[in-house]
This record gives sequence, C-alpha cells and structure tokens, in this order.
Amino acid sequence: MAIEINGTSYETDEEGYLVNLSEWNEAVADAIAQLENVAMSPSHWEVVNFLRDYYNEYQIAPAVRVLTKAIGKQLGPDKGNSKYLYELFPYGPAKQACKIAGLPKPTGCV
Repeated sequence: MAIEINGTSYETDEEGYLVNLSEWNEAVADAIAQLENVAMSPSHWEVVNFLRDYYNEYQIAPAVRVLTKAIGKQLGPDKGNSKYLYELFPYGPAKQACKIAGLPKPTGCV
C-alpha cells in the first residue's frame, strides 16, 4: 500500500503504518490523520510530537499504559488519562497516534 501526497508516494504496510520512518513529515501525518478520520488540533500534535520524541529516545513505540503514564508526567494529569487520549484518538491512543506519528505499531497492540 501507499499514500500519495503532492505527487510523492509513501509506502505503508497493510495496516497503514509508514514503512520508512524517515519519510515522515507533517503533510504525511495530516494525510494519515485524514484516512483515520482524525481532525488534527494542537492537542493531537502535542501527543504526536510526544510520541516521536519518545520513539527517538527509546527506539520503541509505547503501549497505551506507558503512553498514558508518560504523558501524565510530562503534560499533566488532565492529559495523562485514557479518557482524554481516547477522545483525541478513538481507535486507540497508542495505535492510532503512532500511525499518524509515522511510527511502527506499538508492541502489545493487536
């Protein structure tokens, strides 16, 4: 599979995750978000950028529990909870947010 943006093709796996992580940019994130029916807001970008930083540091996409805890530590308890994250990413904060962030599917996600 692939997504097409401004004449450039970006390869994705069968679930829509970017194959080449280095090809990610905000236009790619917006295109994936549209396919996922997510309207990106500053709150969405905050989570996406948090995930990219986390991945750069630990070389792994966090599972939802780890993500929730880490966001709570960095962004505060009002954002570090499942309810808030599921409102932003209804198909799963870890799974859907990682896809939009151009990261591999988190371990432990089915």
